[in-house]
Amino acid sequence: MSDHSNLENDTSTREVAEVKPVRRVSKIWFIPLVALFIGMWMVYYQWSSQGPLIVISFPNATGIEAGKTKIKTRSVDIGVVKKIELADDLQGVLVTARMNANVASLLHKDSQFWIVSPRISLNGISGLGTIMSGPYINMAPGEEQEKSTHFSALSAPPVTPAGTPGLHITLNSNAEFAYKEGDPVIYKGLKVGEIEDTYFNFEERVVYYNTFINAPYHKLITENTKFWDTSGISVQLNAGGVKFDTGSLESLLTNGVTFGVPEGIPSGDIISKRTNFDIHSNYDEASEQRYKLSVEFVILVKDTVRGLHVGAPVEYRGLEIGKVLAINPPELNKAYLLEESFDIPVIIGIQPGRVQQSDDQRGLDYVKKQTLVWVSEGLRASLKMGNFLTGALFVDLQHYPDEKPSKISTLLNYDVIPTVSNEFAQITAKISAVLDNINQIKLQNIADNTNTMLLNMTQTAESLKKTSENFDHLVSSFQGEKLNSQLAETLNSLSQLTKDFSAGSENYQEVNQTLRTIQNTLNDMQPLLLQLNNKPNSLIFGDGIEEQRLEPKAAKRDQAPSPTGNN
Repeated sequence: MSDHSNLENDTSTREVAEVKPVRRVSKIWFIPLVALFIGMWMVYYQWSSQGPLIVISFPNATGIEAGKTKIKTRSVDIGVVKKIELADDLQGVLVTARMNANVASLLHKDSQFWIVSPRISLNGISGLGTIMSGPYINMAPGEEQEKSTHFSALSAPPVTPAGTPGLHITLNSNAEFAYKEGDPVIYKGLKVGEIEDTYFNFEERVVYYNTFINAPYHKLITENTKFWDTSGISVQLNAGGVKFDTGSLESLLTNGVTFGVPEGIPSGDIISKRTNFDIHSNYDEASEQRYKLSVEFVILVKDTVRGLHVGAPVEYRGLEIGKVLAINPPELNKAYLLEESFDIPVIIGIQPGRVQQSDDQRGLDYVKKQTLVWVSEGLRASLKMGNFLTGALFVDLQHYPDEKPSKISTLLNYDVIPTVSNEFAQITAKISAVLDNINQIKLQNIADNTNTMLLNMTQTAESLKKTSENFDHLVSSFQGEKLNSQLAETLNSLSQLTKDFSAGSENYQEVNQTLRTIQNTLNDMQPLLLQLNNKPNSLIFGDGIEEQRLEPKAAKRDQAPSPTGNN
């Protein structure tokens, strides 16, 4: 009973369960949804934050690897190579690279790309850092406003990367200076720029050198700046003597250009855009450019012009006032060169700027008028030697009061300045001729002949010495007593010989008998000799007369009588 009652009590006290419908989506599915959302957000963030794809054209893909080779600027990574493929025309390779988003604004149309690798040149060693890390692509941002995603890479690092502060100028020269890319521009021993590239103009026959001057030195370039060569060692031999000029150590090994404003010229305004400048051979030539005008005269030289060169100075009382412009120009020597009294025409120019006159037409008129007045009063020109070492001549203008007044003459629109004989030039010419003859002497042959003669004399002296010694030895070997005994024996022999051949001796009789026999023999041969003398061929052909031949009588008895009746 107790159990049944307890069960009823439990039933009465039990709550009725509430039945609710089951949810269709479980909360656990929120986890992959959140993960998917995060993934999509990451993809979107990666896509929105990545930089643009660019295509760079290279001649070849040496050292470039997809997914590994970096693109840098100022040693900072800004991209990576994604793909490498051949160009459609097979003339190069196309490198596709992904750039960082923050450098998209740097992709100007004139941006430059090149491969950085170890490189050794006259300008130095570069790219040593790539020995361990490998080559990479360097970028130099451009300056143009237009953007681009296709670029052509440079075959070598640029001399001046785009965007470098400074000034671009163009130098030109028609001389054979042979500058090349990377040659320095020097100012007072400092390297302030480089030659970027060269271009030869076929029509003008002039070489142009695109040059860059680094900041802040580009502010030194003004309207009156002059450029001149400073390559290697320059040696000048002229009327002023011997002059050596050298640049920096770098320009000694390669070539170089320097610049400056010559003394006496105002600096002028600073250049702010690309301008053309001429390259002169030296400072003196560059400095001469400040004198732009000159009054031209002609002098007629009676002496030799050997040693006179175009550009030689024209001096007045020791001060340079001009230059020699031409020697025997074609327009002045058409029909006179073969004449005995031909005077060699030399065109000189007197520059107003050198005589403290204005370098304009007013200065030209004044210098010409004053010079002609002086010519009428005795101004004469002559050639003088400026340096004994080089033999260079210059034109000297001096006043000669003793000279007769001369009328002003012209030669093909040139006013003529009379000349005077220069005895000193003649003396120096004779000295030069003597020195030339001395130089032509074959001193080496003379020295060889002299050495041979001295050697022969030495040998002769030694032989005489040896002969003298032998003679002394021979004389000393003679003994007086022995010599006397030999002489006595010789005299005895001669006495005995005379006795043997004296009259009455046996030898004397034999000699006489021999002589008589010879005489008889000669007498017997005398008829024969006479016959031979008269007819030399009688011994062979006979004398033409039939000789009677004696024959034995007994031989005739046995023979028949001769038809002629002769017995």
